[in-house]
Amino acid sequence: MSTQPNIRAARDLTGLLVHAAHAMNTRLTLALAEIDSSPRAHCVLLHAMETERTQTQLAELAGLDKTTMVVTADELEREGLAERHPSSTDRRARIIVVTPAGEERVRQGVEIVDRVHAEALGLLPENERQVLVDALTRFQQAPAVEPAESDKPVRRPRRPRQ
Repeated sequence: MSTQPNIRAARDLTGLLVHAAHAMNTRLTLALAEIDSSPRAHCVLLHAMETERTQTQLAELAGLDKTTMVVTADELEREGLAERHPSSTDRRARIIVVTPAGEERVRQGVEIVDRVHAEALGLLPENERQVLVDALTRFQQAPAVEPAESDKPVRRPRRPRQ
């Protein structure tokens, strides 16, 4: 029987983060389905409620490509949760305006997201919860964590259609 030496010098940070992100996204997707929503729709509606934002700005905030943002805006309009209006600052751009029904969906979604996050953090000892959130926040804001320019950009995993 041959044994392979451990050739890793450090833990697989990418693997840990990818696994944790997938688990959280799966839990969040399942929980938001309770109100016929999704993480993508919730994110777009939430950011659209904050201030006047164009579809392009919302796509960037939500990490969506242009096509996915258009599909998402179409779905939100069809469900009566948002409307497209001309931008007050750029007549070529369209903004997403959240309807009263969309505002209610966001309110419900925030409660669900908070619950899912609390359940996940509840898996850790109390003294580690804020430490994790603070560390991830600093990590996410670090310049070295920005996506690198590449001839072959890495695609984000596709989410199943809701």
